[in-house]
Amino acid sequence: MAAPTTVQQTMSKRTDNILNPVYTSSQDSECFSADSDYLVEFLEKEVGSDLKSLKKVGEMLDRLREENTVLEEQVVTVSSSVPPQVSAALSAAEEATCSLQELLQRERLISNKLHQHLQGAQPWMDNLGQTLSQVDTIERHVKYLRCLQHIEELSAAVQQCLMTSSVWEAIRAVDSMAALDAGLNQSGCSHLQDFLRETLHFWHKIIKDRLASDFEKVLTQLHWPIISPPTQSLTPTANGQEINSQLELLVTQLLALQTSDDLISQRASASSQGVPSTQPASSAMPPSKAAPLCLPIQIMLQPLSKRFRYHFYGNRQTNSLSKPEWYLTQVLMWMGNSSAFMEEKIQPILDRAGATISAMVELCRGLLTLVQEKVASDASRLLYDDALFCHLVEEVLQFEKELRSNHSYPAVLPGLLHLLLEDAILQKWLTVEKKMAVEKMDAMLSAEGAWSSQYKDISDMDELKAPDCAETFMTLLQVITERYRALPCPPAQLKFLDLQRELVDDFRIRLTQVMKEESRCPLGARYCAILNAVNYISTILGDWGDNVFFLQLQQAAVSLGEDGVLKGLGVMEVGRLASLEGSLFEGLLALLDRLKGDMMGRLLEWTMREITEKAKPYSQDRWLSLPPQQDQSTMTLSSSACPMMLCVRDRLLNFHQVLSLSLFQLAWQGLAERLDHVLYQDVILSNHFSEGGAAQLQFDMTRNLFPLFGHYCKRPENFFKHVKEACIILCLNVGSAILLRDLLKESEDETKDWAGVGDPPPESALNELGVYCLAPCDVLILLNLRASWPGQ
Repeated sequence: MAAPTTVQQTMSKRTDNILNPVYTSSQDSECFSADSDYLVEFLEKEVGSDLKSLKKVGEMLDRLREENTVLEEQVVTVSSSVPPQVSAALSAAEEATCSLQELLQRERLISNKLHQHLQGAQPWMDNLGQTLSQVDTIERHVKYLRCLQHIEELSAAVQQCLMTSSVWEAIRAVDSMAALDAGLNQSGCSHLQDFLRETLHFWHKIIKDRLASDFEKVLTQLHWPIISPPTQSLTPTANGQEINSQLELLVTQLLALQTSDDLISQRASASSQGVPSTQPASSAMPPSKAAPLCLPIQIMLQPLSKRFRYHFYGNRQTNSLSKPEWYLTQVLMWMGNSSAFMEEKIQPILDRAGATISAMVELCRGLLTLVQEKVASDASRLLYDDALFCHLVEEVLQFEKELRSNHSYPAVLPGLLHLLLEDAILQKWLTVEKKMAVEKMDAMLSAEGAWSSQYKDISDMDELKAPDCAETFMTLLQVITERYRALPCPPAQLKFLDLQRELVDDFRIRLTQVMKEESRCPLGARYCAILNAVNYISTILGDWGDNVFFLQLQQAAVSLGEDGVLKGLGVMEVGRLASLEGSLFEGLLALLDRLKGDMMGRLLEWTMREITEKAKPYSQDRWLSLPPQQDQSTMTLSSSACPMMLCVRDRLLNFHQVLSLSLFQLAWQGLAERLDHVLYQDVILSNHFSEGGAAQLQFDMTRNLFPLFGHYCKRPENFFKHVKEACIILCLNVGSAILLRDLLKESEDETKDWAGVGDPPPESALNELGVYCLAPCDVLILLNLRASWPGQ
């Protein structure tokens, strides 16, 4: 179908208006205006301005009439087809309503029939439910009886096997009982469980006792336990092969009995938890529950346990609170003496049996259980005796060290250190540690040689020149560190670190008090020794800040948010600690550096007082009347400068002897800086100089003063910049001095408008002469101090 023409589109719009005659007056006017505009546009397009084309009007009128007729037919067709569609929809709705009513009627009928059927079947359902309940009860009884019968059958099988010496079959039957016990763990049949467990325990004990008896006999033939170091071969000469076979058989059978033994042990421990404990508050058990010991090792430990309890419990002389090293050393000896037997005899059997355990580690675990009980008992009794408590801690730490190093005891298994982490014991340890450290500090500071270095006669080892009290104090801190380093608990380690920082601050305060007493004579040996002590402690703490151990503690403190260590620190400081930019000793280092700076300043101040007093005759010398250099046969040091030079030399030598190397560097550089200022102010700026006087001053400085510092650096004149540059200005020849003076005056008189004309700045001229420190105005002052000007 052809696309509608423009006229058809217009007629379509008008037809829509006829079918939808709901318009407001404004809409009518808008439509009329739109139609008029369209008509004018249409006539201009079809007719145009050519009057000859009016003959086309007839044809155009016919075409419009045909299009109008087509449109009218379409409108009639549409209007006539609407009522049949509406009636069809209404008919369909009525049919759906009827169908729905029929379905609802059928649903009511079926529901009534179903309800009647359920009422009739209810008696049958009740009877059936009772029957099923009875069947369920009978079935549970049957299962109960079958389980009971199975237990009795297993018990009979074990008895039969034991009568026929079929130990392996008996062990398998006991394992079956253990598996059945594990399966009935969630059952509510408590009497059946009790019967099964009693039966299991009964037969397990019989088998275990029989195997243990045979095992002990074989161990006796192999000379177990090995109390003293073995002096003969572990393999017996007579029937050795038979004994080894029996040993392997018994160890293997005991390993097979391990499952039921562990189950019985767990039942016993679970039942004992409900009973009030008579043990002290500090339990000997480690924080994490360890696996039960291997059954053969348990039997091997029995004679050692008897010996241990015989000697170190009760009223025996060997059971002494003051001698914990007796039982600790004894256990270590047993471990060492038994290692060869365990590795050569027991470990190969365990490997062939597929047991992934170490015989030596298991033996050490068992012996450690004895020691843990003993240490826990003794520690609680020694909380009120500082000396004995410290001795116990020292022995426990030494035992732990030897256990880990000499016997290769795994680090993942607990030793004895966890016993020291109990709240009461740890707090006592910290208190005693602090008390004894304070006592030692008092003793070391009051000792006769407290302020002398023990390495003073050995130059290679005396760079820090640390006095004996400072070195002893840092050794004390290092010993404390070694004691708590092995603790398996970072929070406990941080408590000791906080104690160390407190001790350092206490020692700093004591040094400050002694320093104030010696401040009346800062040039004395004791004052310098105090300064060396402060520098030594600061140096060691700086090294500790980069130590891996203390960095790990730093990270632990940040992650745990330890209040004692991070107390008083802001968010920025904690962030620096977390990023390892700072250290836990920063606060102490700042206080020590401040004390060091104050002491160094006071030392140099007193030194300069003495030098300034000696320099007064030199500053009052007749510089203006000294003859020119060419009139003198040889240049010599000014007589008035000799006392000052001797004083400087003596002080430098004294500083070099009594101060550490780093402090001496600070001392002579600080002295040079102050001396440069004094000479410049009191000697140079306070006098006028003739040509001879300037030459004499330069000779005194460059040939006498500067070489005194030349022993400690390559270019000492760089530390006397004011004096060196002043000598350069004063010793300029007359022509150069006049040109320089004129240049500086012109530069001084220039206005801002003349700035940047292109003349070089005066500083460039001064730099050519080697003057970099003095300003142009200072150079003018120096030039005015010259007396040798033409015409004067």
